Amino acid sequence: MRRALLVSSLSLLLFLPLAASAQAIGSMDAFTVTVDPQYPAPQSQAALSAVSSTLDLTGATMVVLVAGKEIYRGNVQPIAIPLGKAGSVTAVVVTMLAGGTSYSQTLSIQPQDVVLIAEPISSSPPLYPGKSLVPLEGDVRVVAMASLRDAKGKVVDPSTYSYAWTVDGAQIARASGIGKDTILVASPLQYRSRSVSVAVAGPGGSLVGGAALSLTPSEPLVRIYENDPLLGIRYERALPGSYSITDTEKTLYAAPFSFPTTGGVPFLEWFLNGSTAQTGSSITLRPTGSGEGSASLSLTASAGESARATTDLSLSFGAAAGGFNFFGL
Repeated sequence: MRRALLVSSLSLLLFLPLAASAQAIGSMDAFTVTVDPQYPAPQSQAALSAVSSTLDLTGATMVVLVAGKEIYRGNVQPIAIPLGKAGSVTAVVVTMLAGGTSYSQTLSIQPQDVVLIAEPISSSPPLYPGKSLVPLEGDVRVVAMASLRDAKGKVVDPSTYSYAWTVDGAQIARASGIGKDTILVASPLQYRSRSVSVAVAGPGGSLVGGAALSLTPSEPLVRIYENDPLLGIRYERALPGSYSITDTEKTLYAAPFSFPTTGGVPFLEWFLNGSTAQTGSSITLRPTGSGEGSASLSLTASAGESARATTDLSLSFGAAAGGFNFFGL
């Protein structure tokens, strides 16, 4: 007797850094000192670089003092300055000896704790140990976590922080202001990236920190898992390219990864031997009759115009030779 697969519908189930402030004091005519990064992290290093439009720095001698102690003397080049804990002030004096004349710049570097956390609004299965990735044609929520401290280490009231957001070099005024620690950013186009940065200031702007990150979209994908009646969905192993049905029925579950969910969950469609079988996150397959059979199962997930992924599965069932047909489709 010929055997077949019976497909029964199940309901759709989808479960879905750090900062500093730097101030330059003194004559800016002779040379200028810059700090990189602009907002260095506590317990990190900041690179000091000097440029000048009036002095010939190639023949000058550069002297760097940190907290009154000389840490460098030699040719003009970027110098790494060790920084302390959040809120601590590192006093730096940079002196240029050129043409028998001495020129100095004094800087005060005060690192602050600012961290940006990206929260992609995209799909991932429940209990997934990883993090959702930046989706195509979707959005990403970026949250700033800041803790500004004064020179004595006292934390400034977070409710007074002012946030200035920048996306791809453009200031986003509507998302900036006091208490606005979150911004919603559209995902970059495929194969491109998007930069997001924030400057966080305390009352009066005396304490400033900042952070930045880069967003890169990931290709969406969809995986098929076995849904065991006793153990539940077997997330520990996605099904490979082939699968054997040894019981009277098997339920399979679709898990879409990194699809945009701003407009809702991804659309899931199952195909059996090239024909639409059903839609939704789960499909139950029931071999009927006797004999051995095989079939091809495909799953397509889509959201928007570009976010689309497909996975295929070769099915086998039965023990004796023979054909099969399909009922209940």
